[in-house]
Amino acid sequence: MLVRAGKAATTTLRRLWRGSGAAACFPLGRALLEVRGAEAALLLQGLLTNDVTRLVAGDGPPPAAAAGLPRALYAHALNVQGRCLYDLLLYRLHESPEEEPHILLECDSGVLDAIQKHLKLYKIRRKVNIAPCLDLSLWAVIPGEQAGDIASSLAKCADQALVLTPDPRTEVMGWRLITKKGANLSEIIPGSHIGNIQDYHRHRYKQGIPEGVKDLPPGVALPLESNLAYMNGISFTKGCYIGQELTARTHHMGVIRKRLLPVHFSAPLPKDSIPEGAEIFTESGKSAGKYRAGGGELGIALLRLANINEPLCLNIAGDKVKLTASIPEWWPKTASK
Repeated sequence: MLVRAGKAATTTLRRLWRGSGAAACFPLGRALLEVRGAEAALLLQGLLTNDVTRLVAGDGPPPAAAAGLPRALYAHALNVQGRCLYDLLLYRLHESPEEEPHILLECDSGVLDAIQKHLKLYKIRRKVNIAPCLDLSLWAVIPGEQAGDIASSLAKCADQALVLTPDPRTEVMGWRLITKKGANLSEIIPGSHIGNIQDYHRHRYKQGIPEGVKDLPPGVALPLESNLAYMNGISFTKGCYIGQELTARTHHMGVIRKRLLPVHFSAPLPKDSIPEGAEIFTESGKSAGKYRAGGGELGIALLRLANINEPLCLNIAGDKVKLTASIPEWWPKTASK
C-alpha cells in the first residue's frame, strides 16, 4: 500500500523535486519493528514523547483523511530520568478503520533487541504483537536540484512502495521509503539513483540531524537539548509518558542552554580515533560542549549556545583541530535561546 501525503505535503513534494538533479535513494542500516494490534497505539502512547494517537486518528473517511493528519511521526523513548533511550520514526500501515492498528517503528539496528524487550516489558496483557520486519527495506530519499514532479507517478507504485512519506523531522531530510526487499527503485522514484550511505550521513551532519545511538547516546542525551521539539518529535499536551516530568519542566522554564549543532572542522577527522563525548573547548580553554559523531570535516556536537560564535577546538591526541558551529536554516526563526 502507498501511504499518501496530504495536500500540504504534496505541495512540498513538488517543490522538493524541482530542478535538474535526480533524487538519491540511500539504503539505511536502521531496523524496522512491527507493532500490531488493537492496543498498539495505546501501548506506544505511554512510552513515547509524541502523540501516537495522531497516527491512528487519520484513518477515517474524508474530510478527516484530507485534514493533513500525519502518516509518520518522530519520537523518542525516554528513561525515567527523562533521557533518551531510543530515537524512532513511526509509520502507519493500515488503511482503514476496519483494520487493526499496524505501526512500524524505525530504530537504530544496534538496539533492536533492546527496544523489543522494552516494549514487551510494558505490554503486560495488551493485545499487541511485536516482531522485527526482516522482509522490508528502508530508504532515505533526498531530492536533487532537479527531478521533475513525481507526485503523479506515486499512485502507480502502490504495489512496491509500502510507505513513501515526507520525513516527519524536517523538510530538508526529504522522504522516507519502505519497500519489500528487491523492489525496483527506478519504478518507484523515476530517474532516481542509489546513493552512497556516507553522503546521506554527511547531509545529516550538515543539517544537524541526529540519528542513532552515536548521535543520541542512550541514557545520556536529553530530548530538548537534542532539538526534539524543533523536529516535531514531542507533544506537550498529550498527557503522561515515561520521562515526561523533567522534559515538561525544562520546556516550561523556557531556557535551554545547550543544543546539538552541526559543526565544521578545519581538517577531516581521523576515523575511529576520537573518544566518545570528547570535550570541545573555547580559545581560552573553557569547556564549550562535547563532540558526538561525524565523518570527514562534518559532525554534530552538543554545545553551549553562549559559546557557538567563539573560536572552538577539539583536542585529538594532543593536536588541536579547529571547528565552527552554525545554526541550521531549518530551525524556527525564533530559536535564539
